Amino acid sequence: LRYNSTKALEEPTTLKNYVTRMKENQSSIYYMTGDSKKKLETSPFLEEAKRRDLEVLFMVDPIDEYVMQQVKDFEDKKFVCVTKDGLKFEETEEEKKRKEEDKASFEKLTKQMKDILGDKVEKVVLTERLATSPCILVTGEFGWSAHME
Repeated sequence: LRYNSTKALEEPTTLKNYVTRMKENQSSIYYMTGDSKKKLETSPFLEEAKRRDLEVLFMVDPIDEYVMQQVKDFEDKKFVCVTKDGLKFEETEEEKKRKEEDKASFEKLTKQMKDILGDKVEKVVLTERLATSPCILVTGEFGWSAHME
Protein backbone atom coordinates (compact mmCIF):
# COMPACT_ATOMS: atom_id res chain seq x y z
CA LEU A 1 0.00 0.00 0.00
CA ARG A 2 1.26 3.45 -0.95
CA TYR A 3 -0.25 6.79 -0.03
CA ASN A 4 0.48 10.45 -0.43
CA SER A 5 0.86 12.28 2.86
CA THR A 6 1.63 15.66 4.36
CA LYS A 7 5.33 14.78 3.95
CA ALA A 8 5.04 12.87 0.66
CA LEU A 9 2.89 15.12 -1.52
CA GLU A 10 4.36 14.24 -4.92
CA GLU A 11 5.49 10.62 -4.54
CA PRO A 12 3.34 8.15 -2.55
CA THR A 13 4.97 6.60 0.49
CA THR A 14 4.78 3.10 1.94
CA LEU A 15 3.62 2.39 5.47
CA LYS A 16 7.11 1.12 6.26
CA ASN A 17 8.66 4.45 5.18
CA TYR A 18 6.01 6.36 7.15
CA VAL A 19 6.94 4.43 10.30
CA THR A 20 10.64 5.20 9.82
CA ARG A 21 9.81 8.93 9.67
CA MET A 22 7.62 8.90 12.78
CA LYS A 23 8.60 11.05 15.72
CA GLU A 24 10.29 9.23 18.59
CA ASN A 25 7.31 9.47 20.98
CA GLN A 26 4.65 8.94 18.28
CA SER A 27 2.59 5.80 18.82
CA SER A 28 -0.04 6.16 16.07
CA ILE A 29 -0.21 6.30 12.28
CA TYR A 30 -2.43 9.25 11.39
CA TYR A 31 -4.59 9.23 8.27
CA MET A 32 -7.62 10.84 6.70
CA THR A 33 -9.92 9.86 3.87
CA GLY A 34 -11.46 12.10 1.24
CA ASP A 35 -12.29 12.77 -2.41
CA SER A 36 -8.93 14.09 -3.52
CA LYS A 37 -5.42 14.82 -2.34
CA LYS A 38 -5.95 18.51 -3.09
CA LYS A 39 -8.97 18.73 -0.77
CA LEU A 40 -7.23 16.81 1.99
CA GLU A 41 -4.11 19.03 1.83
CA THR A 42 -6.20 22.08 2.80
CA SER A 43 -8.44 20.43 5.39
CA PRO A 44 -8.73 22.08 8.82
CA PHE A 45 -8.45 18.56 10.30
CA LEU A 46 -4.70 18.80 9.58
CA GLU A 47 -4.04 22.01 11.53
CA GLU A 48 -2.81 20.56 14.80
CA ALA A 49 -1.02 17.64 13.16
CA LYS A 50 0.90 20.11 10.99
CA ARG A 51 1.65 22.33 13.99
CA ARG A 52 3.09 19.29 15.77
CA ASP A 53 4.96 18.27 12.59
CA LEU A 54 3.12 14.93 12.42
CA GLU A 55 2.73 13.16 9.09
CA VAL A 56 -0.83 12.33 7.98
CA LEU A 57 -1.57 9.82 5.22
CA PHE A 58 -4.07 10.85 2.51
CA MET A 59 -6.41 8.02 1.52
CA VAL A 60 -8.43 8.99 -1.56
CA ASP A 61 -9.52 5.63 -2.94
CA PRO A 62 -13.09 4.71 -1.87
CA ILE A 63 -11.94 1.23 -0.81
CA ASP A 64 -9.51 2.77 1.73
CA GLU A 65 -12.37 3.58 4.10
CA TYR A 66 -13.47 -0.05 4.12
CA VAL A 67 -9.91 -1.30 4.53
CA MET A 68 -9.30 0.96 7.54
CA GLN A 69 -12.39 -0.46 9.25
CA GLN A 70 -10.61 -3.85 9.27
CA VAL A 71 -6.91 -2.99 9.48
CA LYS A 72 -6.26 -1.67 12.97
CA ASP A 73 -2.46 -1.39 13.08
CA PHE A 74 0.85 -1.75 11.26
CA GLU A 75 4.06 -2.79 13.05
CA ASP A 76 2.33 -2.28 16.42
CA LYS A 77 1.34 1.29 15.50
CA LYS A 78 -2.39 1.93 15.71
CA PHE A 79 -4.14 3.68 12.80
CA VAL A 80 -5.94 6.85 13.90
CA CYS A 81 -8.25 8.86 11.64
CA VAL A 82 -7.84 12.61 12.21
CA THR A 83 -11.46 13.26 11.15
CA LYS A 84 -13.09 11.05 13.78
CA ASP A 85 -13.93 11.50 17.44
CA GLY A 86 -11.34 10.30 19.93
CA LEU A 87 -8.24 11.80 18.31
CA LYS A 88 -5.59 12.37 20.97
CA PHE A 89 -2.08 13.68 20.42
CA GLU A 90 0.73 13.02 22.86
CA GLU A 91 0.78 15.93 25.31
CA THR A 92 3.23 17.42 27.74
CA GLU A 93 2.16 18.00 31.35
CA GLU A 94 1.92 21.73 30.60
CA GLU A 95 -0.40 21.07 27.62
CA LYS A 96 -2.59 18.76 29.73
CA LYS A 97 -2.89 21.41 32.45
CA ARG A 98 -3.76 24.15 29.93
CA LYS A 99 -6.34 21.88 28.28
CA GLU A 100 -8.09 21.23 31.61
CA GLU A 101 -8.10 24.95 32.43
CA ASP A 102 -9.58 25.76 29.00
CA LYS A 103 -12.20 23.04 29.36
CA ALA A 104 -13.30 24.45 32.71
CA SER A 105 -13.43 28.05 31.47
CA PHE A 106 -15.47 27.13 28.37
CA GLU A 107 -17.79 24.62 30.05
CA LYS A 108 -20.73 27.04 30.20
CA LEU A 109 -20.35 28.00 26.53
CA THR A 110 -20.14 24.39 25.29
CA LYS A 111 -23.20 23.45 27.37
CA GLN A 112 -25.15 26.39 25.96
CA MET A 113 -24.13 25.49 22.38
CA LYS A 114 -25.28 21.89 22.93
CA ASP A 115 -28.60 23.15 24.32
CA ILE A 116 -29.11 25.35 21.25
CA LEU A 117 -28.13 22.64 18.75
CA GLY A 118 -30.01 19.91 20.58
CA ASP A 119 -30.29 16.59 18.74
CA LYS A 120 -28.47 17.95 15.67
CA VAL A 121 -25.15 17.12 17.37
CA GLU A 122 -24.09 14.39 19.78
CA LYS A 123 -21.88 16.68 21.87
CA VAL A 124 -20.04 20.00 21.88
CA VAL A 125 -16.47 19.96 23.21
CA LEU A 126 -13.24 21.89 23.02
CA THR A 127 -10.72 20.22 20.74
CA GLU A 128 -6.96 20.12 20.45
CA ARG A 129 -7.13 19.20 16.75
CA LEU A 130 -7.53 22.80 15.53
CA ALA A 131 -4.95 25.57 15.52
CA THR A 132 -6.63 28.43 13.64
CA SER A 133 -10.16 27.37 12.60
CA PRO A 134 -12.97 28.23 15.03
CA CYS A 135 -14.80 24.89 14.91
CA ILE A 136 -15.10 21.55 13.16
CA LEU A 137 -17.62 18.72 12.91
CA VAL A 138 -16.30 15.21 13.49
CA THR A 139 -17.87 11.80 13.07
CA GLY A 140 -18.07 9.09 15.69
CA GLU A 141 -14.98 7.01 16.31
CA PHE A 142 -16.55 3.75 15.14
CA GLY A 143 -18.93 4.96 12.41
CA TRP A 144 -18.43 5.93 8.80
CA SER A 145 -16.57 9.14 8.10
CA ALA A 146 -18.43 12.13 6.67
CA HIS A 147 -16.75 11.30 3.35
CA MET A 148 -18.39 7.85 3.23
CA GLU A 149 -21.79 9.04 4.44
